[in-house]
Amino acid sequence: MIDPVKFLFLTLLALLVANANADGDEPVGHSDGHEDKVVTYDGRSMIINGSRELLFSGSIHYPRSTVEMWPELIKRAKEGGLNLIQTYVFWNIHEPVQGKFNFEGNYDLVKFIKMIGENGLWVTLRLGPYIESEWNLGGFPYWLKEIPDIIFRSYNEPFMFHMKKYSEMVIDLMKKEKLFADQGGPIIMAQIENEYNNVQLAYRENGVKYIKWAGDMAVGLYNGVPWIMCKQKKHAPDTVISTCNGRHCADTFAGPNGPNKPSLWTENWTAQYRVFGDPPSQRSAEDLAYAVAKFFARNGTLNNYYMYHGGTNFGRTSSSFVTTRYYDEAPLDEYGLKRDPKFGHLRDLHRALKLSKKPLLWGTQNKQRVSENVEITTYEKDGGKICAAFLINNNSRVLETVKFRGDEYYLPAKSVSILPDCKTVVFNSQAVVAQHSSRNFVLSKTSKFRGWEMWREIIPTSENMEMKNVAPNELYALTKDTSDYAWYSTSIYIDGKDLPMRHDDLAVLEIASLGHALLAFVNGQYVGFGHGSNVDKRHVLKKPVTFKAGNNNISMLAMTVGLPNSGAYMERRFAGPKAILVQGLMSGTLDISRNGWTHQVGLNGEKMQLFTEEGAKQVKWAPLDANLSSLTWYKAYFDAPEGKDPVALRMTSMQKGFIWVNGINLGRYWVSYLSAINKPTQEEYHVPRAYLKEKDNLLVVLEETGGDPQKIEILAVNRNTICSVITEYHPPTVKSWERKDNKIREIFDPVRAAHLTCPDDKIIGKVEFVSFGESDGACGGFTQGKCDSPRAHNVVEELCLGKNGCTIPFDRESLIDGGEDSCPDVAKRLAVQVACI
Repeated sequence: MIDPVKFLFLTLLALLVANANADGDEPVGHSDGHEDKVVTYDGRSMIINGSRELLFSGSIHYPRSTVEMWPELIKRAKEGGLNLIQTYVFWNIHEPVQGKFNFEGNYDLVKFIKMIGENGLWVTLRLGPYIESEWNLGGFPYWLKEIPDIIFRSYNEPFMFHMKKYSEMVIDLMKKEKLFADQGGPIIMAQIENEYNNVQLAYRENGVKYIKWAGDMAVGLYNGVPWIMCKQKKHAPDTVISTCNGRHCADTFAGPNGPNKPSLWTENWTAQYRVFGDPPSQRSAEDLAYAVAKFFARNGTLNNYYMYHGGTNFGRTSSSFVTTRYYDEAPLDEYGLKRDPKFGHLRDLHRALKLSKKPLLWGTQNKQRVSENVEITTYEKDGGKICAAFLINNNSRVLETVKFRGDEYYLPAKSVSILPDCKTVVFNSQAVVAQHSSRNFVLSKTSKFRGWEMWREIIPTSENMEMKNVAPNELYALTKDTSDYAWYSTSIYIDGKDLPMRHDDLAVLEIASLGHALLAFVNGQYVGFGHGSNVDKRHVLKKPVTFKAGNNNISMLAMTVGLPNSGAYMERRFAGPKAILVQGLMSGTLDISRNGWTHQVGLNGEKMQLFTEEGAKQVKWAPLDANLSSLTWYKAYFDAPEGKDPVALRMTSMQKGFIWVNGINLGRYWVSYLSAINKPTQEEYHVPRAYLKEKDNLLVVLEETGGDPQKIEILAVNRNTICSVITEYHPPTVKSWERKDNKIREIFDPVRAAHLTCPDDKIIGKVEFVSFGESDGACGGFTQGKCDSPRAHNVVEELCLGKNGCTIPFDRESLIDGGEDSCPDVAKRLAVQVACI
C-alpha cells in the first residue's frame, strides 16, 4: 500500500525539481565513468556539479595588484558577467631562493583563491611552471638556471625533477586548503605547461616525450579536476584538454584533442602587452565581442579574457623591455577602474549568451551559409520551442540585410547579432549600447613634494672592485638576477704621443653589447648611454672621448631590463658587454676586450637600501643642484592625495630608472625611450593607495641618465567622464529581457536609448557635450558635425543633471528642434558626454 503522505511529498518534490529546471540547468548523466567527479566534460561543455555551464572567464594575476585591490577587482569581474577567474602561479616569487618559500602579502595565492570562491566564482589554476606572461624568466627562479646540465622544458632529468617537485608543492598546498572543486573549493580546472607548441620542434623527440610526461605527471599528482594544455596543437596527451589562445579562435582553432572534449578558449587577448618603445596598443570592444560571440556560435563554451585586469609589474618582475604597466587596455584598467565601453559591452554580451544558455548547451546546432560573408547558426530544442540564433556578417566593410524566418535583420559590418529566441535581437557586437568613459589624470591640489635632496653614485675604478676576469663576465650569470646593474672596469695606459694631435679630434670608445642597456664613463666622467630593444637586445655604444696621457679608467654600468620570458633554450641566453675598442689613437685601434676587467654587482645605493627610511640615513644627502647628472638618487616626502581615487606619478621630466615609495619598489620607468609617434610608451606610474600613509610618504627615485625630479607630478586617477553613443540601428539594452518559462520576455519596455551611470555613487554635475545628428571623435574628445540639434542638449540636462544615472530615449521628436529636422536625410547619432562629481 502506498503511504499517502510519502506519495504527496515525492509528488511535490518532483514538481519543484521540474520547475527549477524549466529555465535553469538540466542535470547531465555521466557516460564516461566519472560519476563521482564534481567537474567533468564531454564534447559539448564543462559539466560542474552535474550541470552544463557556459564559462565567462578573465585573467587576474594576484602579484600584479595588491591584496587591498583584490576584493574590488573580483567584485567588478563578477559585475562584468564573469563566473570564472584564471591565474598563473608564479614560481620565482614563491621560491626565489631554492627551498625557501614566500606566500605572503601580494603573493598570498591561497587568500586570493579563497576570496574568489567567497564571491561565488570559480578558478582556473595555471600551474605552469613555465608561464611566459611577460614575467621575468617566464616564471622560472634564477637558481633553476644554474642547476648542472639542466635544459628547460625538455625531457631532461634535472628539469623534470625540479618541475615535479615544485608542482607537487603547489598541488599539496591547494589540497591542504581544500581549494579544489571536488573538495568543495573553487578550482574547477588546472593547466600544466604553456603554449609548448611554440617551441616543441626545437627539442625534437625530447619535446614529444616531455609534453606527454608533463600531462601524465600533472594528472598523477591530482585527478580531481580536469587538466588543460593551451595552444598544444600536436601531441597533447589524452589525459588533458588542448585549448586555444589567440584573437580569433572561432576561425583559427581546429578543435580540442578528441571528440569528447569541449572547445575552450584560454587566452583571448584584450589588447597586446607593451614594451618600452612601443606605440599604444588597442583592441576595440566591438572586435572582442564579435570574436567571442562567433566562438560560442561555433560550439565554444569557455572564453577567457587575457587580461581582464592586467595591473602592474612591480619591482623587477617584468620580462625583457616589458613596461611596468601591464595590459592597461583590459576591461579593468591598471588601476582597477572600468574601461568602458569594453567592460560594459562584454558584460552585455555575457548576458545575451546567458539568455541563450539552454539552447546553446542542450539544443541541436544547424549552420546555414546565406552568402559568401553571411552565415546563420541556430541551436534548437524541443522541436524549436527553445531556440537561439546567431546572425553573422563576416564582411569587415559592408553591412548586410538578412532574411531569417520571415523577418529582415540589419547586420553591421563584421558583427554578430544574438537572438536568444530566434526572433529578438538583444545584442549586436558592433552596436555598443554600454556607456563609454575617458580616463582623467588630475593633478593633486593638496599633495606636493617637499624637501628634495640628492646623492650621486660613486663611479668605481678597477682598483676598488675585487671580482676579476680577463674579459667582461656574462651579465646574467654575473648578477644572478639580484640587480639590474653590474659594473665593469678596466684601466689602460695611453702614451701622450698616441693621443690625437688636433684639439678638435677625439678618440672614440666603442662598446658592443649583447644587451640590454649600458652607461659608459671615462675617468669618472659620463660618456653616454646605449640600449637595445625588445626585438634586438644587442647594441653598440660609440662616443667620442677625451683621454689623458697616462692611466685612464674605463667603467661601464651594464643593465638588464628584465630577463627573457619566451622561446626555446631559455637557460642559454646571454647579455652584457662583449667587445670594447678604442679608436682614433695615433697607434691605431686598441682592442681592450681582454684587457683584464674587474666587476661589481649592483649599485652602492641598492646595497645600502637608500630607498628605505633607515637606509637613507647611511649617506649624506645634498640639496638639488643644477647639474642633472647620471646615476643620481633623489628623495622627497609627500602626503597622500585627497580623496580615494587611485594615485599615479607622472614621470615625464625624468628619463630611466626605478621608483620606490615607503621602501616598496613600484617598478622600472623609462620615459626617454620614445615610440614611433614620439611619445613615451608609459608616462604615469601606479602608486597603490595601500602603499601610502596619510602623511610623510618617502619617495626615492634612482635616475640613470639625468632628469629633473622637481617636475614629477602627483596625480589622482578617475573615470568621471562618461559618455554614450547611440544610433537608430542600435538595439535596446540587453537588460530589457529575461528568460522565463523557456521564453524570452520583456522585463521593461525595450526602448532604444542612451544610458549613463556615474561611478562610486557620484552624480552628473555637468553636461559637456551633446549632439543629435553628426559628430566625430570619441569620449573625452567629441567634436560637432554639420548636422545637429541644440534642443537635444536641453533634453539631456533635464534628464540627467544632479542624478547618479539617467536614460535618454532615442526619440527624434523630443530631440529635434521644434519637431523640424533640418537634415532629415542624415542618419542620426546621439552622442552625450557628462562629468560626474
